[in-house]
Amino acid sequence: MGGVKKSTARSSAAVYDESKIQTLSPLEHIRLRTGMYIGRLGDGTNQNDGIYILLKEVIDNAVDEFIMGNGRRIDIEVKENRVKVRDYGRGIPLGKLVDCVSIINTGAKYNDDVFQFSVGLNGVGTKAVNALSSYFRVVSVRDGKCAEAVFSKGKLQSNKTGPVKEGTRNGTFVEFLPDEEVFGPYNFNQEFVEKRIWNYAYLNTGLTLVYNGQKFVSEKGLLDLLSNEIEGESIYPVGYYKGKHLEFSFTHSNAYGENYFSFVNGQYTSDGGTHLSAFKEGFLKGVQDFYKKPYKSEDVREGMTAAVAVKVQDPVFESQTKNKLGNTDVRSWILAETKSAVDDYLHRNPDVANMLQQKIEANEKLRTELNTVKKEAKEAARKISLKIPKLKDCKFHIEDGPKGENSMIFITEGDSATGAMVGCRDANTQALFSLRGKPANMYGAKRADIYKVAELYNLMMALGIEQDVANLRYGKIIIATDADNDGFHIRNLVMTFFLGYFEELITSGKVYILETPLFRVRNKKETAYCYSEAERDAAIKKIAGAEVTRFKGLGEISPSEFGKFIGEDIKLVPVEVSQLKAVPKLLEFYMGKNTPERRDFIVNNLLEEIDA
Repeated sequence: MGGVKKSTARSSAAVYDESKIQTLSPLEHIRLRTGMYIGRLGDGTNQNDGIYILLKEVIDNAVDEFIMGNGRRIDIEVKENRVKVRDYGRGIPLGKLVDCVSIINTGAKYNDDVFQFSVGLNGVGTKAVNALSSYFRVVSVRDGKCAEAVFSKGKLQSNKTGPVKEGTRNGTFVEFLPDEEVFGPYNFNQEFVEKRIWNYAYLNTGLTLVYNGQKFVSEKGLLDLLSNEIEGESIYPVGYYKGKHLEFSFTHSNAYGENYFSFVNGQYTSDGGTHLSAFKEGFLKGVQDFYKKPYKSEDVREGMTAAVAVKVQDPVFESQTKNKLGNTDVRSWILAETKSAVDDYLHRNPDVANMLQQKIEANEKLRTELNTVKKEAKEAARKISLKIPKLKDCKFHIEDGPKGENSMIFITEGDSATGAMVGCRDANTQALFSLRGKPANMYGAKRADIYKVAELYNLMMALGIEQDVANLRYGKIIIATDADNDGFHIRNLVMTFFLGYFEELITSGKVYILETPLFRVRNKKETAYCYSEAERDAAIKKIAGAEVTRFKGLGEISPSEFGKFIGEDIKLVPVEVSQLKAVPKLLEFYMGKNTPERRDFIVNNLLEEIDA
């Protein structure tokens, strides 16, 4: 009987023959393998969610027209999730309109005479928007004539040409509605959209972008960007340089760490790349040349904030979403130009040069003091070098390449939560660091104080960021605490630690909050996990005879259940900062010593008590 069963099992397996081989059209492939083209889906709560990539692709095309000297205004509207973008450039050639928005690898951006410094060099962007929209309409106007094409999910619905009203300016109009079949329920976050549009304005002086009726214009480019980001926090006036293919601004503040806004051909490269590395190296060499002193890089860059934009004719990005530049050929010229520009700027601005030198020497002194503390902690470091207390590590990390790209570390609240997770985590990519309770409030403390707080010292060592945030071992840092007052307090304390000493972890989008369900609604046949009271109420109506369980803490969720919340369907909320200048005020109010003021705020903002 055993042999028969085995044979039956084999025969029931899917047959693999010629009939199973499929050929998808390019647009079908975009809908089936969306992540390959726009990175991630999401519901609009993360600034890198797919709906913003669609918006970016369309605006990029309009900006490319401006860069090539055609049109100085772009009109953008986002209302009820419907996007409209109108540029006043040359307009897509009428006879190729349908091809340009629906056939992969079709466009003019392969032609250097037409587009020299475009981001969208792969001929995919607008086609992806088309394929992933339930409604997509494009109109091109050229010299009194126009062509219009309407699509649904990448399939052509109508196509016509004809004259336009006298006086209608040349250009391209695109209207689209991202498809809920692909993205699920979503909403555009206006703050995220506005931040993107400001970046376009900063990077394209002379361009006016009108978003939902509001004008976005920058006269001084990256100088404006940095001034607005760190208003009132800089030690000396923002330095600025603009060349033909390189533009940068810089300053220092009293914050720990360093922060960069880097761009390639107008694309924000959140993970930096070769251009940013070359800028850092060039900045250091420029400073060393000017002062004729061998200052160390960590002393020059501690507390630095800079914005860097380069134009590269053939950019090579490390992913379709273009977060990191990979071109190695740009290093030498960016380094040399940055070095020369910094040296020249400091010669022409002796007051800035004096203040910068004071900052560098203060950093040297701080580092020396820190080294003394490090020596005191050296014995403890040696003891934990092989095994960091409270860390259950994973097998692969960022330095392991593709295998470690999705690595993550959960910062958990106590051993009970860790126990629930350890049995269901993916040991290859998911690490756990368990806090003993509420960590120390590090607001206002010195960098050296980290070495005196064992738990936070161990966390820093586990993350690998003692020397440089760039050495972070995990792709994501996830704060996993209970959804109660104690859990929220622990979140704030951990975020205060990061914002105080390793701000770049948050500004570069590495820190997240784990969302876990508040309720379980189930009967014998069906189970639903609910993340809000509204979801719970909807589940109760849907599941007959359901019993409702309220999860009070992560420790009481069984490992078999927890596996569902940290697997493929993990729900993460990114920790984001709208502007750097907001950080000191926020930390001072919520974590400082202004207890009476904070108490009044809490009392005045409490919800009225509800009799239930």
